[in-house]
Amino acid sequence: MALQFASTANRTVLARSHQKRLDRVFASTEYQRAEYHATEHGGSEYHGAENRRAEYRSRFRTWERVATVRNSPMRSLEADGELFFSPELVPALAHPVLRRAAPHVRETVLVHRLYEYLRFTIDLEQSAVIPVTGHISRGMSGLDLPEAMRADAFKIVTDEAWHAQFTYEILRQVRDRTGVAPALPDAPTFTTELARIHDSLPHEIRGLDELLFAIVSETLISSILEDLPRDGRLPEGVREMVADHAVDEAKHHTYFSTLLRHLWPAMTRRERELAGPYIPRLIFAFLEPDYTSAALGLRASGLTGQEVEEVMTDVYARDGIVADVRRGAAPTLQYFLEAGALEHGATLEAFQESGLIA
Repeated sequence: MALQFASTANRTVLARSHQKRLDRVFASTEYQRAEYHATEHGGSEYHGAENRRAEYRSRFRTWERVATVRNSPMRSLEADGELFFSPELVPALAHPVLRRAAPHVRETVLVHRLYEYLRFTIDLEQSAVIPVTGHISRGMSGLDLPEAMRADAFKIVTDEAWHAQFTYEILRQVRDRTGVAPALPDAPTFTTELARIHDSLPHEIRGLDELLFAIVSETLISSILEDLPRDGRLPEGVREMVADHAVDEAKHHTYFSTLLRHLWPAMTRRERELAGPYIPRLIFAFLEPDYTSAALGLRASGLTGQEVEEVMTDVYARDGIVADVRRGAAPTLQYFLEAGALEHGATLEAFQESGLIA
């Protein structure tokens, strides 16, 4: 599962490739003419949507043999490892306040960053992904999906429950080994933002936000899943746990990109017009840093309140965050573009105003 920190170090080659494709598409005269025709001449913005519905080719045919819940043990921490998170993935460590801090302070910051990642993963799986895939598996999503997609949804529920379980076990073991207590808010920021989005939606499309957020979260790409398993400075148990997660998420990514191509054409024109402008908020809910968690981790690592405020102000400048989110969101933006979501004028405007599209 792709994760929340969209920092400069957290960009993959694939994300950059998607971003280049997006830049070319939105700069093209063909796209501009199509948008003009849709919005200025009263044509259907979704004239091609019904043709975008994807055929489903299951990536789960070998699930019994390759799924980590079937083949990988619960990972455990040994005494190895000098760090608990890759410093290159924690922008705050480059700030002067932390560059001059004692080594144990910097190391504790990494422990808290790991806690943030682990807690985010647990909440994402249990509160956002499992409920949606559970509804899909039971035929309660409101979509007419191929039977194979429903069957695979059961497997995703199993995968995600396993991810949450083994993530919790690593969190518990890190706490016991380091003696550092997690300093986290009652709930990650993304959950409260999702609640605000849900409450602000017109009643007729409530529930679509849950489907769309699951698609967003499962199609975004994070280098954390790629980089942490290769960082030999981390305990083997942490690296193996993240690698296990990455194995399963490659299949989930394909599933949810296909789900979008079934969902968007199935929505009515009005549903698309109402829901589309909320998509940027869902993307930011997932990719924007959890400022509360970051600040609590810095404070618990030994920084003063004034130092925490200085680091947070400098590291999390708004322009930089928007640029990072835009780069991190490139794969998902490409999928929404291909599904036809941005053919509606208000949706395209919302993406532009958010900074996701230049």
